[in-house]
Amino acid sequence: MTVQSINLLEYLHKLSLEADADFLRESLKVVTHLLMEAEVAERVGAQKYERSAERSNQRNGYRERRWETRVGEIELKIPKLRRGSYYPEWLLEPRRRSEQALLNVIQTAYVQGISTRKVERLVKELGLEKMDKSKVSRITQGLQEEVEGFRSRPLEGEFPYVFLDALYPKVRVNHRVVSVALVIAVGIREDGRRVILGLAVGAAESAAFWSEFLRNLVARGLSGVQLVVSDAHEGLRQAIDQVFYGATWQRCRVHFMRNLLAHVPRKDKKAVAAWVRTIFAQPDLESAQAQLTKVREELADQWPKAADLLEQAADDILAFMHFPEEHWKRLATNNLVERLNREVRRRTDVVQVFPDEGSLIRLVGALLIEVDTEWAVGRRYFSEGSMRALLEKPPKKET
Repeated sequence: MTVQSINLLEYLHKLSLEADADFLRESLKVVTHLLMEAEVAERVGAQKYERSAERSNQRNGYRERRWETRVGEIELKIPKLRRGSYYPEWLLEPRRRSEQALLNVIQTAYVQGISTRKVERLVKELGLEKMDKSKVSRITQGLQEEVEGFRSRPLEGEFPYVFLDALYPKVRVNHRVVSVALVIAVGIREDGRRVILGLAVGAAESAAFWSEFLRNLVARGLSGVQLVVSDAHEGLRQAIDQVFYGATWQRCRVHFMRNLLAHVPRKDKKAVAAWVRTIFAQPDLESAQAQLTKVREELADQWPKAADLLEQAADDILAFMHFPEEHWKRLATNNLVERLNREVRRRTDVVQVFPDEGSLIRLVGALLIEVDTEWAVGRRYFSEGSMRALLEKPPKKET
């Protein structure tokens, strides 16, 4: 194996195979099927479903085969031919060689950006000498289309709750390394399940960028939004007001606490944080509002800026209490997206600097597809009964 294989092994070691097994296994499966389809097209003289005078054979369904790899067992569907037989010879070679070359294809396509020449060299290491640049382009394009299809898919049903946040990975732009805004939206569907709504990359978290992103979600079918949870970024706030007119905004109380404690000396931070937390421990909205007034008065003498901030944010940090009590704990903060962000950072930190925005979107998009699939079959974030009660009697927004 060439130096590329050594780099791949280092890459896999950093990622930790156990943690990223699902991502790599699914990617390996996609690439393997694309390679087989491309090789069969070469054999029969035509693409799938293509009418061609050069066709010399016909496809005849598939046969299933299990492929044991270091990232887990993969169910392969190997194309069959009407005349003769087909079996990818490169799958018969030592597992280490074929796996490393295929995983190198994945690494190149997802992380380094689509480079036809690089992928062509890797594919030829499998013995596919007739795989020209146009076929390699189709293979790598298939990986990109997987992510783009996910980003543009229709959003069905209503999403009463939407969570928004941003990360700042580094990308090379015009020969310079810059931080870009990677924004992610997560929704809670009417059945209580979590859904990755979308992701986008922009130069900064401006109101215009956020508005374009949110309008795209609406155009894809996002509807029924009652509550939006996020931090207090000004551009995001403006976009939420413009796009989700009539929806309530919940300011993440974790972010708010950080903002408030910035106005408090280090020695007093623990005491002040404890006082503020008593607000959120109240059994109902009326009690929480009364407690907030008491805490503000206690803060006013020594830390007037903190007291003013608490008063200004009163409605926004208690917005979650207008919704079913069963949902309070998870609506008060943006922890849902923060946990997702940690998984994203774990992947992006390995790459450190992406060669372009496209490679960033491909890597993060592949991860989000995996997460969305797990959420679709996993436990509901909120029970169906509590969501049904919310939809039958939506909370009234205070004016």
